[in-house]
Amino acid sequence: MNKETYLKDGERAVDLQRSNLWIIQDPGRFCFGVDAVLLSAFCEIRAGERCLDMGTGTGILPLLLSAKTDAAELVGLEIQPESADMARRSVEMNIALQEGAETPRKVAGRVRIEQGDICKASGQFGRSRFDVVTCNPPYMIGGHGIVNPADAKAIARHEVLCTLDDVAREAAAVLVPGGRLYMVHRPFRLAELMTTMSRHGLEPKRLRMVHPQVDREPNLVLIACVRGGKSGLTVEKPLILADTNGETTDEVKELYGF
Repeated sequence: MNKETYLKDGERAVDLQRSNLWIIQDPGRFCFGVDAVLLSAFCEIRAGERCLDMGTGTGILPLLLSAKTDAAELVGLEIQPESADMARRSVEMNIALQEGAETPRKVAGRVRIEQGDICKASGQFGRSRFDVVTCNPPYMIGGHGIVNPADAKAIARHEVLCTLDDVAREAAAVLVPGGRLYMVHRPFRLAELMTTMSRHGLEPKRLRMVHPQVDREPNLVLIACVRGGKSGLTVEKPLILADTNGETTDEVKELYGF
């Protein structure tokens, strides 16, 4: 199968090191990073469950989760037409790659991409529709310092089109009672993150700080919430990306499939 068939000018196919999965990326737009990979590892999705990835970008989370889990349905929701198109082509490319292959967890029939607005997710999909929601939302507040608010990188990094409150409200609406939200964010917004989730009936249950190096402060936080869950938070051991020499830790190498 010729992967170039699915590429447009300036795009390239990137090997995800999982089940012969590939993803289309455009260096001129926003490409997935370590936060998406870490979030996919942090998620727990049971066999037969339905998952919505809000703000899927180029579809990295649904693809990674298709290799890791036996979810029945993995839906990526993306508002930017160009990114949604890229994600759809990645799904089509992987379906073609897996055709006839001995792959226990197929993309076909499980992964799909829909264009739409996070702020209107419950209207698009209906209430109490999913068992799991994942989200790698914009980290920065508002649009301060943005030259072009329509720029793909600006939309991915700044709360231009949706806020943390929008994410929490719509996640709570589309989740079934007892459903889980998994999110990656920045530690400087942790207090706001916890109170916003709780305000919308999403009880924080698991939390893990991510440190770029063993001797540096955390720069990411992974959090899991349960819709209507009882109080009680487990703080897991820190995830260290690199040692003092800058060498990638064994845990992270395993996550990346090295």
